[in-house]
Amino acid sequence: MSKVISLQEAGVRIHDGDILGIGGNVLHRAPMALVRELVRQKKRDLKLVKTAGAMDVDMLCFGDCVTSVDAGFISYETEFSLAGHYRRAVESGLIKGNEHACYTVISALRAASYGIGFMPVKGLSVSDLIEANDYFTRILDPFTDEMVTVVKAICPDVAIIHVQEADEEGNARITGPLFEDVLLSRASKKVILTAEKIVSGSVFLHGTKKADIPHFLVEAVVRAPRGAAPGSCPGCYDIDRTGISSFKALKDKEGLRTYLEALEQGDYKGYGGRA
Repeated sequence: MSKVISLQEAGVRIHDGDILGIGGNVLHRAPMALVRELVRQKKRDLKLVKTAGAMDVDMLCFGDCVTSVDAGFISYETEFSLAGHYRRAVESGLIKGNEHACYTVISALRAASYGIGFMPVKGLSVSDLIEANDYFTRILDPFTDEMVTVVKAICPDVAIIHVQEADEEGNARITGPLFEDVLLSRASKKVILTAEKIVSGSVFLHGTKKADIPHFLVEAVVRAPRGAAPGSCPGCYDIDRTGISSFKALKDKEGLRTYLEALEQGDYKGYGGRA
């Protein structure tokens, strides 16, 4: 049965208040096409989960879509500097930033994927994060009688993940770094994929590499060529520096609205080519 839907339909399946896990890492293979659609649809009170985010989290914060962020790192890379919209929203109190180490986000997702309520994080034995973030506490290890730090499981309502290839049933293959996307697909209640291309299911039946994300975990698939732009998608395209700079130059909500409308209508002039 085909699970292919439109980008607009995918946005409708993500609801206000959802815990939203976002795939990719910083500026690489983030599901930017669907992120933009969520801003267009004016989603509200999303609780974002990401190990290391950048433009995806920054744009959702700029669009007033977010109420909290659980992440180990939110910033652009090299010349692109900090995620200003995220930073201002946290500093002003509009968004609660639940600071993690990247590996504690991974541990929280791993706990969810195992169906348990928490996961020990041995490396976080002495840290201000334990008091600052409600997801951490210390418990007594029943085997050693020592105190151990644990992180609460994070089970996203929806994970949005961009992949290079998927078939109509939802089997997906990732080329290059997997980041935490396979784990995210196991930890979440449902998964929505965007894919550079839709391929025949026989690719997964007869190829040497099987699906990284199997169809039974996936609710829907969107065909989204250049769906990670202006970030990169390994094996398909590199970072579009002009596109990223164009977004970072936006000053207000009217500028963001014009930016999104231009991309939706296929007018990429001034926005770094295709996006």
